[in-house]
Amino acid sequence: MQSNKDYFTLGATITIPDLENDVHAVCHKLRPVEPVSWIPATECWLITDRAMCIEVMRDAKTYTVDHPGFSTGQVVGPSMLSLDGKSHQAHRSPFERPFRKREVEQRFREPVGRFIAELIDGMLKNGEAELRRDFCGPIAVKTMIEALGMDEKPVHDVLKMYDTIVDAVTRVTAGEPVSAEGRAAFEALSDSLLPVLKRGGHTSLLASAAGAADGLTNDEIVSNAAVLLFGGIETTEGMIANALYHLFSHPEILEQVKVDQSLIPAVVEESLRMEPAASVVDRYTTVDVQLGDAMIPAGELVRISLVGANRDPETFPNPDKFDPTRPNLQSHVTWAQGPHVCLGLHLARLEAQQSLKQLLTRLPDLRLVDEEKARPTGLVFRKPQGLFVEFAPQQSR
Repeated sequence: MQSNKDYFTLGATITIPDLENDVHAVCHKLRPVEPVSWIPATECWLITDRAMCIEVMRDAKTYTVDHPGFSTGQVVGPSMLSLDGKSHQAHRSPFERPFRKREVEQRFREPVGRFIAELIDGMLKNGEAELRRDFCGPIAVKTMIEALGMDEKPVHDVLKMYDTIVDAVTRVTAGEPVSAEGRAAFEALSDSLLPVLKRGGHTSLLASAAGAADGLTNDEIVSNAAVLLFGGIETTEGMIANALYHLFSHPEILEQVKVDQSLIPAVVEESLRMEPAASVVDRYTTVDVQLGDAMIPAGELVRISLVGANRDPETFPNPDKFDPTRPNLQSHVTWAQGPHVCLGLHLARLEAQQSLKQLLTRLPDLRLVDEEKARPTGLVFRKPQGLFVEFAPQQSR
């Protein structure tokens, strides 16, 4: 098939800074006229129409993750994130039961609540904090250490491995080879996780999954654990930080939530719609395909804009308004759809909801001091640069 990339004149004007800083305006501009558009700046087909986004996510035969260009697979090896079909199911199924809502509630409600309380205790006397780094990120890290059974590993060490692996994936995405540092970090992660697998039983979520991993090697289990670590830290940190940003920037809703904390689940869902922490997901065409006006040859990168889908006015009237009373809150596609729907959605929701509840209960006078830095930005992962807050200092419990 001959591609018709030259047809998409609006997409040709979009820059990377546009996508990093004002992606919502970009999506609103593209969606009515080029709902699928070729974006030369990122060398991909970008989809902003919600119905088309869902179509692509559900059709794993035509639009796959199983492609040599998929950067995460190059760094950590084959995993549920980079495989489709029977191979994908073989890698994913051992982890499905431990991540079900009931199992997550039983295993994680107490430790997540404890982590949150300890973090708040640590900043009470200061009267100020940067919540993304001092609160949102550490909650995500501590929860994943618990999930993977890495209790004896210091948070700093886990973060160092994680940061290096993420950097390696980012560099591969930019066309560089896998770095020596990235390989070393993944080997260090493997060395930390292999003893966890040997414990067996239900000593951790990872050990439970390993016990159900019929036919998967330890190396393959570790690759999937690396993917869980990546998703469980990066997107959960952004999810909590973005929800706090939306509350701080809507003081009338913040006051309602302080009075009635039963509103928190709806606040979290509307924040997920407004600003997905992972703004896009990637697929590659397996065959020549026509999608809308786009003629896409096999093997090309198709980027699904979750941000664009979540603010499609056909589904969400007045889409740029933060409105937790929307009747169709659950219609957002932040968790993706199809075979690659987010495995950790119940755990991430638990972390976000408990974080807001404890913060607003124990620090009811929290106030944002730098709204510009708090505004979420990012090309792929969107979150505040910083959430600087002040509050009345207190004595730790």
